[in-house]
Amino acid sequence: MKKFSLFLLAIIAAILLAACGNEKSGDSNTKEKVKVKIGVNGSDGVQWPILKEKAAKEGIEIELVEFADYTLPNNALANGDIDLNAFQHMAFLAQYVNESGNDIVPIGSTMFAPLGVYSEKIKDISDIKKGDKIAIPDDPSNQARALRLLEAAKLITLTDDFGLFGDPSKIAENPLNLDIIPMVAQQTPRVLPDVTAAIINNGVAGQAGFSPGEDPIFKESGDNESTYPYVNIIAARAKDKDNKAFKRILELYQEDDIKNAVTEDTKGGSLLVVLSQEELNKTFEKLLK
Repeated sequence: MKKFSLFLLAIIAAILLAACGNEKSGDSNTKEKVKVKIGVNGSDGVQWPILKEKAAKEGIEIELVEFADYTLPNNALANGDIDLNAFQHMAFLAQYVNESGNDIVPIGSTMFAPLGVYSEKIKDISDIKKGDKIAIPDDPSNQARALRLLEAAKLITLTDDFGLFGDPSKIAENPLNLDIIPMVAQQTPRVLPDVTAAIINNGVAGQAGFSPGEDPIFKESGDNESTYPYVNIIAARAKDKDNKAFKRILELYQEDDIKNAVTEDTKGGSLLVVLSQEELNKTFEKLLK
């Protein structure tokens, strides 16, 4: 009888140990919590509360770290002060990597935010006349993008070797002799009283009180491969590109609830774009030196 009792106790102990083992391996509802710091340039987007709530249900606590300008979030990521950032398109990141040598990579696509031409003086792009002043962003990737937009509007012609980071010196033809004025992106809305038109980043326009889906008199089209370099991304240090929590955050970001919320909030000014990892890698590699 004593031997039987000991045998029974051994069985019970084994069952309890197995149950504990299953709980640690994730078979129970208990999940190990992970905190992820994401650097952003403006944390008031409708996607963030939705994303934070969904991630929290899966044990991922998202902390948004807001930066005042575009020059800081990549340095913070490279230095390990944050885990991810979500504020830039691929062309901007490639320029940073080319100049700094820091190994930061896109792990997924988020939004395409078209550049727009805004004006307080004219209602149509065709109303631009000889000698008019046009303000554009001066950071290399967006400056080139703005000049491409002026070319799409048939106001200027660019040289064949313009590339992704061309500047006003690469203007081949300027029949209206437009005065094109590069400046810090955040200043472009503020100079509208002093220029005929300004090309304004989508996010900057929103912060200035414009509706990027309705207010531009001309804007980019986001429906072809040529716009991939300007698709916004979530970026990570290269060593963390396969981190499971980071990948899960990306998947949650790309779901329909966020897509619909952003489209409605921006009145179509921003569009969720989901690129495959192959498309992402191919585009980014072309942008690197």
